[in-house]
Amino acid sequence: MDEAGILEHLFELARDAGMRVHIAGRGQIGADDLPLSSGVCRVRDQIFVVLSGAEPASVQIETLAGALREHAADFLKERHLPPAVRRLIDPEGWGDSTSA
Repeated sequence: MDEAGILEHLFELARDAGMRVHIAGRGQIGADDLPLSSGVCRVRDQIFVVLSGAEPASVQIETLAGALREHAADFLKERHLPPAVRRLIDPEGWGDSTSA
């Protein structure tokens, strides 16, 4: 699975988990604007993931994977994930109860 496919799958998982995902900074950055970086925050019970359009897909993937790992672990344990996505979200195998 290529980066675009992984990113799209992570977007879908985040939305299904109830996270709000927004891509910011797709336009030209002005001289007075600070560069944007991707990040995750919680406001009350809502998780917001803001991805910087200026950052490479690999950074966006890691930001989404980290948000899902930290804030949606129980949701993910019940989901079938493609192996490439599972490795990003679940690098130590906590969600794989069937492995020997």
